[in-house]
Amino acid sequence: MIHEAWRCGVQKLLFLGSSCIYPKHAPQPLQEGHLLSGSLEPTNEAYAVAKIAGIKMCDAYNREYGADFLCVQPTNLYGPGDNYDLIGSHVIAALIRKMHEAKAAGSSHVIVWGTGAPRREFLYSDDMAEACVLLMERHHACELGELINVGYGEDMTIRGLAEAVARVVGFDGELRFDPSKPDGTPRKLLDSARVHAYGWRALTPLHRGLGLAYADFLGSRWARSSRTEAQPV
Repeated sequence: MIHEAWRCGVQKLLFLGSSCIYPKHAPQPLQEGHLLSGSLEPTNEAYAVAKIAGIKMCDAYNREYGADFLCVQPTNLYGPGDNYDLIGSHVIAALIRKMHEAKAAGSSHVIVWGTGAPRREFLYSDDMAEACVLLMERHHACELGELINVGYGEDMTIRGLAEAVARVVGFDGELRFDPSKPDGTPRKLLDSARVHAYGWRALTPLHRGLGLAYADFLGSRWARSSRTEAQPV
């Protein structure tokens, strides 16, 4: 798609990366210059390599052909329209569905993957969309460089996140952490100083964003199927 955009004369393109592109043990917070400075997290290495390839391809087309292909690097995203499938969902969507189903079934506990110790940063999808629009409308790849981070600016442990989701959903059972499941990278907090300098800041605090995400879930097909599928665990 990147090549065809250039071939067809697309004036501007935005390529989204992932915080997985940064080395597993990179200094915190993660700066754009940390890209390819160390080994990746093995459990998502293939995904990270694919994202890095796209970033490098955009950068090459910008330098060689004068293209204006922006590479924007978001932190973990959540919000309306998320994927709540437990096989392929990300952590917030998975926790919302698990806790909703446990509450509906009257279950005594919910199992959370990993130890709960890793730290993650979460950004509401509407805030991310505003950053993308701002960068596309007002800035060019030659100004932004190879890529630019977009994050919330604060992180928390997975345990803390699970407790926050439980409060929003109204699940008051036990949270059981499963250390046999992978923790992944110990910490992923983006340094978003550059995008802040362009006038953007995240406006949605986590507690409000989680409430909006749960309301979206309740109106989704996932919640409707949960009413018929929920079983005690």
